[in-house]
Amino acid sequence: MLTFFVLLLVLASLMAVRVPIAFAMGITGTIGLAAQLGFKPALAVLERTFFDTSSSFILVAIPLFILMAELLTAGDVTRRAIIACQSWIGHVKGGLAMATVAASVLLAALVGSSTASTAAMAASAFPEMRRHKYSDSLAAAVVSVGGTLAVVVPPSIVLVVYGVLTETSIGKLFIAGIIPGLLTAGGLAVVIKIIAHTTDQAPKGEPFVLKKAVKDSRHVIPMVLLMVAVIGAIYGGIASPSEAAALGVMGSLVIVLAQRTLKFAAFNRSVSGAIRATVMIVAIVACSAIFSNYLAFTRITHSLLEFVATTDMSREVIMGIIILALLVMGMFMDQLAILSLAMPLAFPTAMALGYDPIWFGIVVTKTVEIGLLTPPLGLNAYVAAAQTKVPLGTIFKGILPFLGMEVIVLILLMSFPEITLFLPEFMAR
Repeated sequence: MLTFFVLLLVLASLMAVRVPIAFAMGITGTIGLAAQLGFKPALAVLERTFFDTSSSFILVAIPLFILMAELLTAGDVTRRAIIACQSWIGHVKGGLAMATVAASVLLAALVGSSTASTAAMAASAFPEMRRHKYSDSLAAAVVSVGGTLAVVVPPSIVLVVYGVLTETSIGKLFIAGIIPGLLTAGGLAVVIKIIAHTTDQAPKGEPFVLKKAVKDSRHVIPMVLLMVAVIGAIYGGIASPSEAAALGVMGSLVIVLAQRTLKFAAFNRSVSGAIRATVMIVAIVACSAIFSNYLAFTRITHSLLEFVATTDMSREVIMGIIILALLVMGMFMDQLAILSLAMPLAFPTAMALGYDPIWFGIVVTKTVEIGLLTPPLGLNAYVAAAQTKVPLGTIFKGILPFLGMEVIVLILLMSFPEITLFLPEFMAR
């Protein structure tokens, strides 16, 4: 245990000097294995672990989903989705903000990355809200919280990483995220409506014109059909997540080529962007496995499970402690770092308490989603601030009402597991 706490200190020190989380965990795990087994056996374990983890077939879904998002963004499809949503509901009071949330749902179903979704919304939706006299606080906050939907709504990269780290069905995780994602989007719309009718932060938009709304929706219909095809293929058991991701890439390429919106330079940027993001994620997954192996060899995980089995605390209290720890971690780390650090201990504990791995995955994902909005890190707020030039303090102030709603949704998901498990139960085996 003394070695374990020393290594935790080493890990914290490496992170404090801004060593990437993947390398910090890999170095710490390697040192721990060397101390436990000796240098040569540790290298053998390191080699085998890194190869087995990084060569897993399910990881193929990560670059494909990222490439699908990159192609649609480069082909201007995501911007057109925002315009279409604004045309349909932008005329009501607070409608532009609610349209931004609706567009965020569409982007979440195609982008899979919260920061990418936030950046896209900040570039497209924020200037429109500012033009219609929305307060900077509300407009930037809506952009920030809308981006978090990409964490829960499939195909979420966070859900893929959770599935790989815990060996949980990614297809079921995707389907389980649909209702919580829509529930969150509905909660955001309710908060916007309340703010619009109790303050002067959200004025009424331009009059509704059916012809314009229909015209703006033409380019979005193929994107919606692609989204339904990808998720439907997984739900119906027709395709695995990796195969559905390949379908998504092919469909995205067909859409942007048919609409003649993709230039060769943008295509190159899309491929290189997908490669960079994939290398980072695979490194995190592989180095997390190295650290997990260290925990297994030292029997720390086993000791923790024995404590859970013999403690007088109820399983609800233990789960509450886990969630609270994840929320605190969310104030200082990004979501992938939290998963790689916490899951080697938190997941076995939750399973020992008898919780469903699919339910736990969605609850964890929802928890790290909240971390994207909480200071001092609040990654989505930083992205929105960089894009919109709105001060961080102003954005965090606008986010506060939405944080309350996020916590309410988290409590609902924890109290009623059926919300999460309803759809996966009907999936084709």
